[in-house]
Amino acid sequence: MATARNAANAAEKRRLILDAAVRVFARQGFHTCRVSDIADEAGVAYGLVYHYFRSKDEVLDTLFLERWNVMLAAIRETDGQDIPARRKLEAIASFIVDSYRHDPNLMKVIIVEVTRAANSFGQTHIEKITEAYNLIGAVVEKAQASGEFRTDISPQFAAMAFYGAIEQVLTGWIFATLPQAEGDFDEAKRLIVETICSGLDR
Repeated sequence: MATARNAANAAEKRRLILDAAVRVFARQGFHTCRVSDIADEAGVAYGLVYHYFRSKDEVLDTLFLERWNVMLAAIRETDGQDIPARRKLEAIASFIVDSYRHDPNLMKVIIVEVTRAANSFGQTHIEKITEAYNLIGAVVEKAQASGEFRTDISPQFAAMAFYGAIEQVLTGWIFATLPQAEGDFDEAKRLIVETICSGLDR
């Protein structure tokens, strides 16, 4: 009983630190903040952060991999459904946009500090990032084989264009260059899928 309670308390402290790190990274930027900033935000002792994480780099790695693996699982689940490719892409776009709606700070950190950081964390996680492109490309490739999509556009290019369009829209929201009223999120989903699928439709 005590062991289970201790494990639950440890998991709670670890989550507290990760959630605080999201706020600090989003507010100050990863490279300009210190581990002590994360500790202050979490309301814990400085040394406790190092008890759970070897460095702030490991904190960022953990945040990215947690969210990215959830997205990869969602793409796999969607692709496993017996629905047209356009509806699969709609579901994928919806999942990513809704992830931003529910936790904009975390998505800001992932995009600004990881996927667009070509010379640092983006390079470190390039295989994981590419995995998402490959899964989306597989959706396109199967639709090409069934005759739903045209075949003169490579699945890899289509996948990168699709994800790139989503990420660019998220970047627009992050830097407040696109409107973010409630209806704008659903409209963005529709326009992304329409833009890409209209180019892929036979």
